[in-house]
Amino acid sequence: MKTTKNIAADAGLTGAKGAFYLVIAVLALTGCSALPAPPARAELYDFGPGPVRAAGAAPAAALPPIALAAVDSVGLPDGSSALLYRLAYANAQQLRPYTLARWSQPPADLLAQALRERLGQRRVVLAGIEGMAPQRGQGRLPSVLRVQLEEFSQVFSAPDASAGLVRVRALLADASNAGETPLAQQVFIAQRSAATPDAAGGAKALAEAAAQVADELADWVQGQGR
Repeated sequence: MKTTKNIAADAGLTGAKGAFYLVIAVLALTGCSALPAPPARAELYDFGPGPVRAAGAAPAAALPPIALAAVDSVGLPDGSSALLYRLAYANAQQLRPYTLARWSQPPADLLAQALRERLGQRRVVLAGIEGMAPQRGQGRLPSVLRVQLEEFSQVFSAPDASAGLVRVRALLADASNAGETPLAQQVFIAQRSAATPDAAGGAKALAEAAAQVADELADWVQGQGR
């Protein structure tokens, strides 16, 4: 039979163990809460799914083939897929990237895709000079369309008002075995209001502006007789 002194000692030891385990549990919980949260994933945007129905047979009045060179970016981060915006009311000269939003591809590649889809509605679109290689020496070569993307950003005129702004410079040239002869040059600018002052609104507005540029550019090429 334990004495009163032994019982008190055992009780003290048990209490000490309990306090020790309590401290360990508190430290464990504190450590878990102190761990950094996983970074949020950036939302991806593009120009949409494009045509949802397969194109039918080529129209009887199909236009001549054209070679579309790779679209260049001028004044934009090379190869970047950042979704950019400007605060025109604060500093219109500063391009700012959205932290948690970006394009699925660099904007130049997305614009090239939109141009191929639009031009391809009535003609064969070749992949630049490389696509014309098999046709050299077989008569007249297709004309070449070169496009430079100069501006592709969401411009805020006020904190709650913005628009997608797209500006491109297009050069149309006739090609021959001796090289290219410039035929015409034109700057195309499209601006579409954003429904919301955020990345989602900017992405949609920029996609609409790019589609407008693609339509105008295709009409311009046709107007040059090419």
